[in-house]
Amino acid sequence: MDFPGLHERVAEVRERISGAVRRGGHGQSVRLIAVTKTHGPEAVEAAWAAGITDVGENKVQEAAGKMDALAGAPCTTGGIRWHLIGHLQTNKAKALPRFALFHALDRDGLVDAARAVAEKAGTALDVLVQVNVSGEASKGGYAPAEVPALAARLAAMPALRVRGVMTMAPFDAEERVLRAVFAGARDCAAALRAAGLPATELSMGMSGDYEVAVEEGATLVRLGTVLFGARS
Repeated sequence: MDFPGLHERVAEVRERISGAVRRGGHGQSVRLIAVTKTHGPEAVEAAWAAGITDVGENKVQEAAGKMDALAGAPCTTGGIRWHLIGHLQTNKAKALPRFALFHALDRDGLVDAARAVAEKAGTALDVLVQVNVSGEASKGGYAPAEVPALAARLAAMPALRVRGVMTMAPFDAEERVLRAVFAGARDCAAALRAAGLPATELSMGMSGDYEVAVEEGATLVRLGTVLFGARS
């Protein structure tokens, strides 16, 4: 399967992102992550051909299958960056070194598991703390009030490089709610930085709300439907 019109859609998205940066006034650079979940390896190749160098997957098994299928392909040899953006079971933390950035460090048990994996591998893992600003029971992540104590704990773990935070806004929320959630995530990143962590990234914004997220400071936007169409 190919994705006709993808180059044009990517160009339009990038233009919209640039406009949102100007409106928001934060002056940040924004990285576009193509979310290829439920699509085959051809979606990764199509994204690469359209100039996208970052790909996001929700599940380790699906990501690993695509990584293996694309071994030696131009996107792989060219240095594509793989992001794990979905909830991760603790027993699958051993896969984390395969990813450039893990977006969903969402609970204490996973913090410990990720640290153990990194220390065993003799490396440091780049991670984002998932924060549940909206307080929805259906979403994982730390409450904003928990972040300062978590930051102090993470500051003592050199095996985990905390690059920032990730959050998700309520689906179909009003703009004022979106802005409140995204601003709350921005405050959480500031709390991490106050503890000495290099938390400059804000992963927030998906196909339905990415412009508002960028206006509120997002540096990473996770887009699937707007690029590839509705998933089956």
